[in-house]
Amino acid sequence: MSAVDVVTLTVADTVLEVLPDVGMVCSSLTVGGREFLRFHSVQAVLDGHTSGIPLLAPWANRLRGPGYAVGGVEVDVLDAPGVHVDDAGLPIHGTMVGRKGWIVDPPLIADGSARLSARFDAAACAEVMASFPFPHALGIDLLLEPARLTVTTTMQATGPVAVPVSFGWHPYFWLPDSGRERWSIELPDRHHLELDDLHLPTGAEQFEPAASIPLDGRTFDDGYRLGAQRLMALTDGSDRIELRSDDGYAFAQVYAPVASNLVALEPMTAATDALTHGLTTMIEPGGTMRASFSISITRETD
Repeated sequence: MSAVDVVTLTVADTVLEVLPDVGMVCSSLTVGGREFLRFHSVQAVLDGHTSGIPLLAPWANRLRGPGYAVGGVEVDVLDAPGVHVDDAGLPIHGTMVGRKGWIVDPPLIADGSARLSARFDAAACAEVMASFPFPHALGIDLLLEPARLTVTTTMQATGPVAVPVSFGWHPYFWLPDSGRERWSIELPDRHHLELDDLHLPTGAEQFEPAASIPLDGRTFDDGYRLGAQRLMALTDGSDRIELRSDDGYAFAQVYAPVASNLVALEPMTAATDALTHGLTTMIEPGGTMRASFSISITRETD
């Protein structure tokens, strides 16, 4: 395939690479020349697979399918174009992964920071509207500071109907100088969502207190309802990646597949399959919803 454009932001020893024509995915985040993201390939993202830091919209994670109904609007998802499915045939991760069409402003460079903003008119994209017929616009603002990235997402209802909010992000992290056997995940007080055999919430949940959980011999593909504390971390005792989200992200997903040196700490505006159950926040016509999270990378002392 032909090369794609890369926008590079640099602040001190921190460098972020963004691919506007590949769904605004962040493909690299380095501090002091050391990479902290796992990015497979441009082609994989164009094919709908997630890596780097991709936006999952208009919905994140799985839907039970084959359709859903919100506000009296019935939607057939599985027969809609641009929809990807998981191994069980369930619609997954919306239709924005790898999507072209973002309008990107010139980067703004200031003393100690760099900013990149982009917007996407989903109402004008027939493929997005086919599986999510709620006219809206999306905005992404990336603010890079030394060893810190803040991602702010806006969703605006641009049509005559309210828009359900179910987007999220899927950052894939790794720690460059150690293996999984040394990694631990830190999670805040949370409610663990019980999942069925299709990895969809059953409606039951169980409170779990804040904990540091070693990854050696452990896997994750788990959803959580968060409390007031919304800080998750990945650490090996030397490097530490913290992901802190604001009130817009009331849920989180943690993904750490077996025998793989990657961990996804995922801020979510809604639980998996919330669209099917009518459990999302709604944006009234003309309204806007905004949600932010930040990624901070530090060195710890052993």
